[in-house]
Amino acid sequence: MTDARFTGLTRDSWAGVADQLLLSLRNWASPEHARIDLPGQQSAYGPASDSLEAFARSFLLAAIRLKGEDGKDPHDLAGWYAEGLRAGTDPTSPHAWPRPDQLGQAKVEACSIALGLHLSRAWLWDRLDDRDRSQIVAWLSTVVGEKYPPINWVWFQIVVETFLKSVGGPWSREDLDSGLAVHESLYRSDGWYADGPERAFDHYNGWALHVYPLLWASMDPGLCDPALESAWRERLTAFLDSAVQLVGGNGAPLIQGRSLTYRFAAAAPFWIGAITGATDLAPGLLRRTSSGMLKHFLDHGVPDERGLLTLGWYGEWPGIAQSYSGPGSPYWAVKGMLGLMLPADHPVWTAAEEPLPVEQSDFTRSLAEPGWLVSGTRSDGIVRVVNHGTDHSAPDDQRADSPLYARLGYSTHTMPPLSTPYWAQPFENSVGIVHPELGLSHRNGFTVVGSGSSIATTHWVRTTDDQGPEHGSGRGGAVTPGPTIAMTSAVRGSHEVRAVRIAPDAVIEPGWLLELSGWPLTSRTPPSAERAEVRTAELQSSVEGRIGFDTFDVRRTDNSGALGNHTAIPFARATAVPGELFVAIVSLSGGTPEPAPELHLDGSTLHITWSDTTQESLPGVASGRGWSLG
Repeated sequence: MTDARFTGLTRDSWAGVADQLLLSLRNWASPEHARIDLPGQQSAYGPASDSLEAFARSFLLAAIRLKGEDGKDPHDLAGWYAEGLRAGTDPTSPHAWPRPDQLGQAKVEACSIALGLHLSRAWLWDRLDDRDRSQIVAWLSTVVGEKYPPINWVWFQIVVETFLKSVGGPWSREDLDSGLAVHESLYRSDGWYADGPERAFDHYNGWALHVYPLLWASMDPGLCDPALESAWRERLTAFLDSAVQLVGGNGAPLIQGRSLTYRFAAAAPFWIGAITGATDLAPGLLRRTSSGMLKHFLDHGVPDERGLLTLGWYGEWPGIAQSYSGPGSPYWAVKGMLGLMLPADHPVWTAAEEPLPVEQSDFTRSLAEPGWLVSGTRSDGIVRVVNHGTDHSAPDDQRADSPLYARLGYSTHTMPPLSTPYWAQPFENSVGIVHPELGLSHRNGFTVVGSGSSIATTHWVRTTDDQGPEHGSGRGGAVTPGPTIAMTSAVRGSHEVRAVRIAPDAVIEPGWLLELSGWPLTSRTPPSAERAEVRTAELQSSVEGRIGFDTFDVRRTDNSGALGNHTAIPFARATAVPGELFVAIVSLSGGTPEPAPELHLDGSTLHITWSDTTQESLPGVASGRGWSLG
């Protein structure tokens, strides 16, 4: 019997969840199965797009099940989805889908359909009649020659056209070469891609930019340059080495970046490592990581009582959505079930589960890309990221901060406030200037000046409350410039030493304050608070001023997060003074943390002695020389 000592989940457990997801959708399908009209908030693209999305993404899961069971099909997945494909691609059907050349979102969903047809070829495509095949090819063929944004989307065209080539349909070598060139331009270092030209580091690294290349390489080996495939394998190996450290002991992936409603899709790159062998992680660790993610959501009521994946993190919470998110969007999570392609006797299913890095010991790590300092603590299973490299922008971009990218901290146990109007100002895990009328300043477009350090030209942005927490749109508005602020961090265990200095030549108006805020804690009941310390039943968050700060408080928000109804955020303030050094200790722990570090300022160097006697120094913080502030 499989040793699932950490999660209790076996391959049969995974298969049961997958089948539940697929069968539950049938209650919402049209008679010919082409439309799956799910309840919930619609996307900006409307119900026709949303129903296609639910069909396409669930079809990919059906194909994964057929592939992994070698065609055994007790639920007639092949027949059920064949009917939907027939009706959806029939231009005379009342349930015909919008084509990729008519609707941008259809370009995305065409990829899931093409990949699903590839994986299930022997049990579905090969059994369709010529008319059905021609119809499907005609629908997919509208991607040829289309323009795609220079992000992970290029893979949607590459995969579709490669499937078309395999069945004698039209395709374009130029399209493939162009898309591959875009993909290579997105690579940064150490296994990390940016999803576009900006500093857009998020889960699309795993569930898109590492998944599609190696799946595509197996679709038509003759199309893929062996040297390129080798590079992709090396990048995935490097990425998984760091990604496994970003999973909490509770199984949660890092709560950062857009499309969080895809939930356990974050398991996808670990399964690709198992499928391709492009990883140094042991099979038992790959499964423990992936099963931990699935179990985390199962334990929190996902899927819901109807068997549906809803817009949210645990329960339904539409505030987590982007404009492109609809009720079918969460089914991107099925990519986190790619391991079901592998047979029951594969080592990833037979090996004993092995502990996650955060379950083995405390650790700290610096990731050059995406510019994160990572700290994991075994006692509470929390993984924290201190962010000085990601904001989904370019240097000097003066839009508003994105709450999912530009905050100074993200973790496996906390989530930024996202609902209107809380997303519009950086209320948590931030450093900024408080203007009497404009509120908190933003740091978006900051300059990275080394590991754990950044310089921000602060600014205030007048956004409209109804635009939402988009990673790109909704962040613009009238800009008022503010002073330049340098900040640096040192991290160990539960604690971050956060040092801040306003530029000596900054113009500070009377009444302007410097604010430094900590980790947001969210729960179903209001968290308790005292000074700048917040507690829930499971977590503790605090800000302790060490140099310069003189006012401490807690900010509360209601109905602002997907983890609960009530959020509390500790913060510290002081009168903003050019050239002065301000230092605080920002902490997040599952209970009472280890003792805070001792600090000693010697000239312009801040010396840190951590509770385990490890010593660290932050040179130049008091003079600004380390930050090029004069």
